[in-house]
Amino acid sequence: MKDKQAEQKSAFESLMQQKAFQEKAFRELLQYLDQHSPFYQKMFRSGEIDINTVNLTALPTTSKEELQLHNWDFLCVPKSEIAEYTATSGTLGMPVTIALTENDLQRLAYNEYCSFAIMGLNETDRIQLLLTLDKQFMAGMAYYQGARKMGAAVVRTGPGAPEMQLEVMRHLGISTLVAVPSFLLKLIETAKALDIDLKTLPVKKVLAIGESMYDSEWEKSILHERICKDWPIDIHSTYAATEMQTAFTACNVEAGLHANPELIIVEFLDDEGNAVAEEEIGEVTITTLGVEGMPLLRYRTGDLCKHNSKSCACGRHSVRIGPVLGRKKQLIKYKGTSVYPSAIFEILNKETWIENYLVGIHQNSELQDEIRIQVVSRTEHSMDALASLKATFRAQIRVVPEIEFINATALLALQFPNGSRKQLRIIDYRP
Repeated sequence: MKDKQAEQKSAFESLMQQKAFQEKAFRELLQYLDQHSPFYQKMFRSGEIDINTVNLTALPTTSKEELQLHNWDFLCVPKSEIAEYTATSGTLGMPVTIALTENDLQRLAYNEYCSFAIMGLNETDRIQLLLTLDKQFMAGMAYYQGARKMGAAVVRTGPGAPEMQLEVMRHLGISTLVAVPSFLLKLIETAKALDIDLKTLPVKKVLAIGESMYDSEWEKSILHERICKDWPIDIHSTYAATEMQTAFTACNVEAGLHANPELIIVEFLDDEGNAVAEEEIGEVTITTLGVEGMPLLRYRTGDLCKHNSKSCACGRHSVRIGPVLGRKKQLIKYKGTSVYPSAIFEILNKETWIENYLVGIHQNSELQDEIRIQVVSRTEHSMDALASLKATFRAQIRVVPEIEFINATALLALQFPNGSRKQLRIIDYRP
C-alpha cells in the first residue's frame, strides 16, 4: 500500500513540475511573440489582450488557413538567421513554409532523440531511414539529426527499392527502421518472393510514420497485425506535423503516443473551442515551446484524436494521444452517416487481396458527399471479393461507397501528384 502511495505521490509531483515548467515557458512565449511576431502582435493588439495576465484557454486559436495566408507574418527572426527551410506536404491546401533557426534544428534533434529513447534505443543501435531526406521534408532530416544526437549509426537508404533495403538490413546488421508501415508490406512481399526468412534479419523495431498503428479503441490496427503476422518486430507508432516541429511517439507499453511536455502544450478542442473529455474525439491544438523561427500559439492542426492524461505503465506522466481518426476537413457526411477516413482504411487494410487503394471524397450535383474508392487487386478482378467488401462496409459503417478497380501505375500517379513526397491514401475533391 505504501509503495502504491509513493508511486502516486511521485506521479503527482512530476505532473506538478510539468505544469510549472509549461506555465513559465508559456509566459516566456507570450513575451517573445509580442516582441517578434507580426501575426501575434496584431492578434494581441486587436483583441486588447494583456499578455501578462491572460490564460492560455482565453486566447484565440490559430487556424491552418491563417498560417497559409499569412505565412511570413509568423516569422520571428531576420531571414539572415534562418538555417533551414522546410515545408508542409500541402495535402489539404497550399504548402506552408516553416523556417528554422540553428536552435530550432537542435530542438528538433532533441525531439527525435526523445522519440528513439521512448522506443528504448541507444548508441549501439543501427537505424535505417526508409524515407526521403530531400523535398523540404522535415521528418527525414529530423530523424537523421535525432539518431546522430543519440550516437547511433544511421543508414540513409530513402524510400522504395525493397530488394536493396532488405540487403542493407542483412549486410549492415540494422536493428531499427524508420518507415511508412504500408511499405513494410511491400518488403514482406519481396522477402517471400526472394525466399528470405524475415526472422533471420537483425531488425527488431520500427518507428512507423505517416500511418496509424492503432484503431479508435487504442488496439493494434489491422495493418499492424498484418505486418507482425509475417515479421515479428516491435512497431512504434508516431504522430507529428511539420508546423508543430514536435512528435508524439509510442513507448513499449503501446498504450498511446507520448507528448514531450518540455517542447509542446497540447489541447483537444471541439468545434466551439471547448476542451473535450478524455476518450472523446477532439481537434489536436498545440502551442510550441522553445521555437525561435516560427512558434505557434493554440494552433488547430485539423487532426482529430482521443487522449489520455493518466500516468503510463512505462513510468511517464505526459499526455498520450490515440491515432488520428481523420482530419476535420475530411470528415464525411455520407447518406446521413458521419464517416471517419480511419474507419474506411481499417476495412481496406484487412482485405489481403487489395494491393493498394485510394479513397476519394466527392460532391454530387445535390451538394451531397460521395465516397469513391479505387483499388488495385493482387489477383484478377474478382466480383466475389468486391461483393464481400461491400458487405463488410455495410455491416461496419452502415454505408457502401462506390468501388472500382484501377491498375497499379495509374493509382500511383494519383497518389504522388506533381512529384509529391507523400503517398496519398485519401484525396478530397470537394470544392
